[in-house]
Amino acid sequence: MPKLKPEYYLNHDVIFLAKNLLGKILFTEKNGEITAGVITETEAYLGEDDKASHAYGGRRTLRTEAMYLPGGFCYVYLCYGIHHLLNIVISQKNDPKSILIRSVEPYLGLPVMERRRNMTASSKAISSGPGSVCKALGIDMTFNKKSLTGERIWIEESESSCNAEDIASTSRIGVDYAGEHAQLSLRFYLRNNRFVSKIKG
Repeated sequence: MPKLKPEYYLNHDVIFLAKNLLGKILFTEKNGEITAGVITETEAYLGEDDKASHAYGGRRTLRTEAMYLPGGFCYVYLCYGIHHLLNIVISQKNDPKSILIRSVEPYLGLPVMERRRNMTASSKAISSGPGSVCKALGIDMTFNKKSLTGERIWIEESESSCNAEDIASTSRIGVDYAGEHAQLSLRFYLRNNRFVSKIKG
């Protein structure tokens, strides 16, 4: 299936894209090994006005600079000094909206994913949760600021499409510090897919 085109990521409607990415396939190439997973869970981050966003209030640091790139780049950061998390930067340059990839269903390169995670691909835990996604797909800080239209990481269309009734939404996870913004219904997942971190948010 074709890669998503660069202009796809320039859409400023982060909520639309967070839903639209569900069912599409995320690919990575690392050390000559290609792995991929069907995106099953996302979270939308609204940029400078979103108290849960790293860019809230217009914060620009070495860490967050990737968020200010044009849509179509990766923002990868280390959470609690342990887990890498992958965010898809969207919208125009200097409009730091992003989508966190929270879970994928193993699709390609399953033996590689099993080795990286030391578990079978049939185990829900192999790629459910944003840290597990990065471990399974080999994503680390070398992917930060990488283009999603290159040869190291990219997203392809899927042969199967998702309908609105296939998608559930809840509040985001782990953003209690964001006050009232923690309650926004900006987490989206495929209802009937078991490769989701939590069915109820």
